[in-house]
Amino acid sequence: MNIDDSTQQHVKPTAVAPLIESRSIDYIPEAERHGSLFSQFTLWFGANLQITAIVTGALAVVLGGDVFWSLIGLFVGQVLGGAVMALHAAQGPKLGLPQMISSRVQFGVYGAVLPIILVCMMYVGFSAGGTVLAGQAIAQLVNVSDWFGILIFGVVIITITVCGYRVIHGLGKLASVVGIVIFFYLFFKILYGYDVQTLLENRHFTLTNFLLAMSLSASWQIAFGPYVADYSRYLPSNTSTAKAFFAVGLGSVVGTQASMVLGVFAAAIAGKQFAGHEVAYIVGLGSTGVIAGLLFLGIFFGKVTITALNAYGSFMSLATIVSGFRGKHSVSPGMRLFFIILMVGFSTLIGLLGQHEFLKLFTAFLLFLLAFFTPWSAINLVDYYLVTKGRYDLPALSDPNGRYGRWNMTGILTYLFGIVVQLPFIATSFYTGSLVESLGGTDISWIVGLLATGVVYFVATRFWPPSIAPALILPEER
Repeated sequence: MNIDDSTQQHVKPTAVAPLIESRSIDYIPEAERHGSLFSQFTLWFGANLQITAIVTGALAVVLGGDVFWSLIGLFVGQVLGGAVMALHAAQGPKLGLPQMISSRVQFGVYGAVLPIILVCMMYVGFSAGGTVLAGQAIAQLVNVSDWFGILIFGVVIITITVCGYRVIHGLGKLASVVGIVIFFYLFFKILYGYDVQTLLENRHFTLTNFLLAMSLSASWQIAFGPYVADYSRYLPSNTSTAKAFFAVGLGSVVGTQASMVLGVFAAAIAGKQFAGHEVAYIVGLGSTGVIAGLLFLGIFFGKVTITALNAYGSFMSLATIVSGFRGKHSVSPGMRLFFIILMVGFSTLIGLLGQHEFLKLFTAFLLFLLAFFTPWSAINLVDYYLVTKGRYDLPALSDPNGRYGRWNMTGILTYLFGIVVQLPFIATSFYTGSLVESLGGTDISWIVGLLATGVVYFVATRFWPPSIAPALILPEER
């Protein structure tokens, strides 16, 4: 993580950040940089203290694991996946760009569209899952149907996402405070209302269930990789890479692990009552009446932050696709609004159609997702930290005839290899690999994908050296 800071132009920020963001995928000039590492911690801490993370942690028990080994497996996966995610975040202050636009270095200006399309699919899936759970909370809170609660939530997300970066970070800080209060209360009720010690003593370790727990939490963290730098790109360029890594990583790992621990206990206590009634059961563990209403409100608020991240990221990804073919550095305010409404509307529709099969569909989606984003993460990180060492030519990212060209076959072919090499090891309802049965049903595809893709890409760049800028080249700052 030792990227040379000497190439950065250190200009003290002078402008006050507007409440409604005006920039999109274009470079953030030094004079407009703002924010702190603490806001990075609170954003990812607060964004992960939420119901979907609770449900994801619960899956480790719902799908057969015990409490003790599920907790350990989830933690190991958090650390491994969180490290990958935080390494992406540390790129934001140095480059001043959204995450996926930098993929043009490894894939080419046009070739980067391949992983970006898959990123858009990820946003839709996560947003749809979060919308279902938030819709349930709204329905319970204001006594309306689930589908109407989902629609209300969609309108809220559009409003927040239009405001953009500064508002989302503000929500992160508020979500951290609300989340701490709610989670402290729920943990208190569980510890003093149920025999947690007995749950922890019931241990039956199996490698399959342990690796499943690892995969659930690792996939949760790795899935943030394609957009985590979107929320660190406004930090001053002289921000320490190591400090950015730990601020984002700790926030995400601590927040997610707290949620998943709560989910494990809730699923173990509930048994078969959990699936299909996740939100109501979690709240029921806490209380009824007025307190339950406040808990439903807290669940709704927790989903606002993370779903706003997804909607904002989807806008960035679509803008990156369009700008790549148009040779543009930014998009108009009208196009920005159109992209936001399009992605939020589509995810809301998916949520409405899949709400009754949510738990099953979400599990399969989350695990299958790794096959497409693990190799992208490996290529991006190896290129940035080991091959180019952060020496990017930012103006060339929008020029199909420039340094990075239209299609970078080294990156594209390595990415496809990374997907193919995982296929024998994938175990989901969508697809089960040929080696899964011999491994006792264990899914280790994400481990294979990270290591194999990273090694192959590094070796390939030794045989076919990419065009590397002599230093980080910034756009002209006006």
